[in-house]
Amino acid sequence: MSQTDAEVFAAHRKRLFSIAYRMLGVRADAEDIVQDAWLRWHGSDRTGVLSVEAWLVTVTTRLAIDRLRALKAEREAYSGFWLPEPIVEMDEHTPESQAEMASDLSMAFMWVLERLSPEERAAFLMRQVFDYEYAEVAEMLGKSEAACRQMVSRASERVQQEKVRFEVRREDHRNILQRFVAAAHSGQQDAIRAFISDDMQFVGDGGGKVPSYPYIVRDPDMIAELYAKFSKSGKTRYELVLLNGQPGLLRYIGSKLESIQCLETDGERITGFYVIRNPDKLAKLASSSGAVR
Repeated sequence: MSQTDAEVFAAHRKRLFSIAYRMLGVRADAEDIVQDAWLRWHGSDRTGVLSVEAWLVTVTTRLAIDRLRALKAEREAYSGFWLPEPIVEMDEHTPESQAEMASDLSMAFMWVLERLSPEERAAFLMRQVFDYEYAEVAEMLGKSEAACRQMVSRASERVQQEKVRFEVRREDHRNILQRFVAAAHSGQQDAIRAFISDDMQFVGDGGGKVPSYPYIVRDPDMIAELYAKFSKSGKTRYELVLLNGQPGLLRYIGSKLESIQCLETDGERITGFYVIRNPDKLAKLASSSGAVR
């Protein structure tokens, strides 16, 4: 291995991880894809390679598509709703919380991406998120430009139907969650309900291991009652963290992490609850991020 190889790859590693994670929704899987891309880069004959970035992005995207095809079958057999595994950070100043952690990495956005086929997801991300030209996307996917345009158009329609419509500053998002936590600790259902939008949804991921709603909850009163019940136990506490670069919550029951909660807001009230309770996912996130303590 030459140092030049390593330095060239390292210069693109952040983007490759960003692509792989948005494709797969699991940090460990994304890291595996990036490692596979490195092995192919290191062992390849690069004679005639005009753009290192294009070569690496193409390899990473195709590896991610193949991996997602395999994962789709697993996720279809999953008990209940499968939610992506967010990247948990305790420190807002770590590199991952900077530019690559944008609104297009929110749990609401990642949740919508799960409705797309692997190739649709890749085409949409390459064009709409990473801003590659259609000719470049076609080259990456081995498709015609016309086919890529059709895939992106179809994916965009699906995403626009459900994508979060509000851009909220991180400070405002954090403030809403802090006030919501204070209301939750009070145990007063009306106080909690005041922070929940009428037009909301709650998606829970228990993985069949712990109780979770088997449907998307759209009743804000039901969710307010749920949070009030948790607080009345006297053993519940919340910790504010970053989840995919956005403020979110860890909920503990006593000393045990009970859930990871990605809460979307319009700047005034909470519009979306994406709650991961599957203990297997909680353990994986703790070991991979080192953030959950």
